[in-house]
Amino acid sequence: MSEPLALYVHWPFCVTKCPYCDFNSHVREGVDQARWLAALLADLRHEAVLTPGRRLVSIFFGGGTPSLMPPATVAAIIGEAQRLWPVPDGIEITLEANPSSVEAARFADFAAAGVNRVSLGLQALDDAALKLLGRPHDLAQGLAALEVAQRHFGRVSFDLIHTRPGQTVAGWEAELARALRFGTGHLSAYQLTIEPGTRFHTLAARGLLSLPGEEEATEMFEMTGAMCAAAGLPLYEISNHARPGEASRHNRVYWTYGDYIGIGPGAHGRRNRTATLRLRRPETWLEAVEARGHGLEAEEAIDPATAAEEALLMGLRLADGIDPAHFARRTGVALDAAVDGGARSRLEAMGLLLPADSVAGRLVATAAGRSLTNRLILELSASSGAGLNGGDGGPSSAADVRPTIGTGVTG
Repeated sequence: MSEPLALYVHWPFCVTKCPYCDFNSHVREGVDQARWLAALLADLRHEAVLTPGRRLVSIFFGGGTPSLMPPATVAAIIGEAQRLWPVPDGIEITLEANPSSVEAARFADFAAAGVNRVSLGLQALDDAALKLLGRPHDLAQGLAALEVAQRHFGRVSFDLIHTRPGQTVAGWEAELARALRFGTGHLSAYQLTIEPGTRFHTLAARGLLSLPGEEEATEMFEMTGAMCAAAGLPLYEISNHARPGEASRHNRVYWTYGDYIGIGPGAHGRRNRTATLRLRRPETWLEAVEARGHGLEAEEAIDPATAAEEALLMGLRLADGIDPAHFARRTGVALDAAVDGGARSRLEAMGLLLPADSVAGRLVATAAGRSLTNRLILELSASSGAGLNGGDGGPSSAADVRPTIGTGVTG
């Protein structure tokens, strides 16, 4: 039986550009909606030809701000996807949304279009913080949008950003406690990092932006896991917490190194052991689709060594780690061959990995190890040669965890 397939649809437009954001998002005065729908459908059909008969398990509308899309456009894409691939009953269909009153007013129409899960970009529960983050909504709008979302969708998630400029551990504790009282089944909590090319990067370079230190960042990260677990939303991935049964099925495809189609400007994909990349600039992508039927910029075969490295990088983010049989099937490489055995034994002894014999051979980071995921991967990778920094004995800095906003998939 063929492996399941996920679909990611990128809508690149936003009302404003947030100062921390390095996503492929753009502000435009106007969008030709009919032209864009036709191009997205053409890009979708191109990928369907290359993945015939694959079972589609999730659809995710990301961005940018996909809640700016007309609900009719969302409905048309969902309908075409269901025509092109076999789709199970109850397929997860997620839409990322900004919590503005205008977009919240469309939630009923998005639900009617087939969306059954919303990921709401609240980002903070404080008006001063929202202004600092460049968000186009205030707290009252955000909470009103959350209430509307919970009324229209069976599954709701929202994002928060911690380790913000001027934020204290006590402040984050109070904010998170309030967030957990809203009763949603999923919460994504990202550590803010300063990404090159962003407004925050410019401010930091000028000494005009001061973030909490490493010790405070670690405390916020660990506190988040403990408080969410106590509230019935245990961590299932470095930045994501959910009630049983409410974890993002779409993002789990990424983290378990499954195949996914990515359409729209700048979208990445992985299908049939091939990495795909769409043209990034919206107008360039649009013209390419109209000229040749797809917006691809590059396709590159993924060799087994690269597949193993990517699967290791993604899988160690998960609380339940990496299953060796699935790893071998997806990469063509045995997990034991992809991992430095000596490093694994050393990290187990340090309490950063669970003993293999206690988890049926799975590769699983402990709670302490998850806060050092990037460094664990450098140590474990059998292809990386000497250990970290020439074999200095192992991870030592919580700053190397990157459950960050702007660098990974969202909830």
